[in-house]
Amino acid sequence: MGTTKAHIFSPRHNELAKVAKVMAHPARVAILEYISKQQGCICTDLVEEIGLAQPTISQHLNEIKKVGLLEGTFEGKNLCYCINREKWLELQHVFNSFFSVIHQNCC
Repeated sequence: MGTTKAHIFSPRHNELAKVAKVMAHPARVAILEYISKQQGCICTDLVEEIGLAQPTISQHLNEIKKVGLLEGTFEGKNLCYCINREKWLELQHVFNSFFSVIHQNCC
């Protein structure tokens, strides 16, 4: 869908769609899963863990950052990532409320 039609949908619909698009790629799911299981920010090379080339990992990290799920800090030449806990919990609530509202309206 072109961005010109996004205005006809609610902000909630647009937000859910953006996050769903980011989460629709298995590499991004793997990256988020790995980072979310760490005790703190990770500064290590995700290439070894995920198995993709560094430029590919960087592109995926940028897409995840665009929806606010990651925070990053520079430490020397390294960029360290961690889950943006506030955004993570907010999206968890939005998706839970989206999936929990269902009425038996079919056979």
